[in-house]
Amino acid sequence: MNVHALYLYPVKALAGIAVESFALDDFGPVGDRRWMIVDDKDRFVTQRAHPELALVGTRFDGNQVVVTIPGEGEFRLVPDGEVREVGVWKDNVSAVPGNTGASEALSRYCGKPVTFVYMADDAFRRVDPDRVPAYRRVSFADGYPFLVTNEASLGELNSRLSEPVEMRRFRPNIVISGAEAWEEDLWETLNIRNISLSLVKPCSRCIVTTVDPDTGVRSPDGQPLKTLTSYRRTPDGVIFGVNGVHNTQGSLSVGDPVSLS
Repeated sequence: MNVHALYLYPVKALAGIAVESFALDDFGPVGDRRWMIVDDKDRFVTQRAHPELALVGTRFDGNQVVVTIPGEGEFRLVPDGEVREVGVWKDNVSAVPGNTGASEALSRYCGKPVTFVYMADDAFRRVDPDRVPAYRRVSFADGYPFLVTNEASLGELNSRLSEPVEMRRFRPNIVISGAEAWEEDLWETLNIRNISLSLVKPCSRCIVTTVDPDTGVRSPDGQPLKTLTSYRRTPDGVIFGVNGVHNTQGSLSVGDPVSLS
């Protein structure tokens, strides 16, 4: 098995970036989902309610994140405000608002007031202690530092669809090739180069998988989630991919060999 692809998501809910490598820090992949969007009640905003966010591009310029908002232009995100509490799922987290120009432009694009917020190095959001007893942190990702998917599983799903979909629908960090379809359900520990990842929870999927990342529009037929639901429903939800935490730091690259333990 090998690392087939790697992705980073500088801003939760916005377009991701395919990369050749990334480093790891306490949060997970360096720079991954340290930024997020919140509404006027300081609750997180995603493609679940605003599929058009898929068309907002992201890139890194050094350590800074730059976003490209359709019809508005390019904006560099800079923490610039008083720390406040924001909500992501069941967690309340300290975050710093971003510069107002970027937030105002995104508000116009979304048709509602929204704000970019940043999770600073001294903020701490804990990974679910029921799944990970160790006192581990996570960024604004849904709950875990990593989402690992299997290229063969996507192929098997696509064999059931009239129109195949890309892995980008599932927003993984690490895509593995060389395994059989759905083998990831049984994986416990992945070893990639000198990095050890514990896979702790199957990833339940939602309506975001129906958003075409190239158009920002939901599939009118509810695919691929409709088909996935027909045969991948478990007590943990409709499953595609596995969430994990890293046990060591270092870096990962496309092509790295992968083993199980």
